[in-house]
Amino acid sequence: MFEQIKHNMENISGIEIYPILSLLIFFFFFVGLGFWVFSYKKDKIQEMSEIPLNEGLGVISKDK
Repeated sequence: MFEQIKHNMENISGIEIYPILSLLIFFFFFVGLGFWVFSYKKDKIQEMSEIPLNEGLGVISKDK
């Protein structure tokens, strides 16, 4: 089965650009993601990390 796929891929002109493009997209996506993560504001990260702890403050009591 792999031989058939390989044979078909060898006959398509310009097919060698697709692995290069997919590698470049993968690389630039993760470089951009890494840049975004490390440049994110630290106070905003701290605020978001405290959200689960702050949600329990509005507990409704069953006693009336």
